Amino acid sequence: MFKQLYKRIRLLKNKGKEPYLSLYKLFGFYPDDISLYEQAFLHKSSSIEAGDGRWLNNERLEFLGDAILDAIVADILYKHFKNKREGFLTNTRSKIVQRDNLDRIAVNLGLQKLVVYSAKLSSHNNHLYGNALEALIGAIYLDQGYRKCYKFIEDVVIKKNLDIDKLAHKEVNFKSSLIEWSQKNKLEITFDLIESFVDNDGNPVFQTCVTLFEHQIGVGIGYSKKESQQNAAKMAIKKLRIDKEFQETISELKIKLNGETTESHEFDELPEDIDSKIV
Repeated sequence: MFKQLYKRIRLLKNKGKEPYLSLYKLFGFYPDDISLYEQAFLHKSSSIEAGDGRWLNNERLEFLGDAILDAIVADILYKHFKNKREGFLTNTRSKIVQRDNLDRIAVNLGLQKLVVYSAKLSSHNNHLYGNALEALIGAIYLDQGYRKCYKFIEDVVIKKNLDIDKLAHKEVNFKSSLIEWSQKNKLEITFDLIESFVDNDGNPVFQTCVTLFEHQIGVGIGYSKKESQQNAAKMAIKKLRIDKEFQETISELKIKLNGETTESHEFDELPEDIDSKIV
């Protein structure tokens, strides 16, 4: 009883002030523990030392929020798409929670005005806003509980920013994205048909590889040349995004050819593999 009364007195005192006011406009409720939200917006580049020697930033809250977001989005999709199989639901969830999408939603919500990070750190392509959104979800969960966290994700994150029916059927053209990226970076990409054969049911099957600087970086199989090229490009893009050693190899080869380098953030411009969230 005393604890609830204390909360009310504190809120009456602070609800017209920042950051309470901004958070109320965002959530529709005033936070109980404002320190959780302050920590959610604190990037590791601006960590502060706690009294017990720990360094505070939003990484732990981001970890928690990531798991909660996955669970709640899964629940929403399970109820929305009543007759869809597990693979469809998994694929759609991956599209919703992929990093580029979370970055865009975070900016739509105005989180870029609240995130605290080092002036030396560029916000471009490092997903700090999307990460802050996940940390914010973790803060809401700890501060207000599961139900309000669910409502925030359903009403604010999804309904105001996404059309899940349209997103569920959206296909990423990996081949076009890879070619566009290679042209921008003056890199030669080739798609070569390795072989074609007929499966046990008499259907033609095609196998395609993607080559970059004489390196085979992706192989794809499909029931058409187009499908095999898409699958090969998808594998190639995943390698280019996550293989740091190969990124260095590409940069070194590019320097030898035209004296230019490929910065690490340029690999992030490639589309994410929607079947697995790349962190």
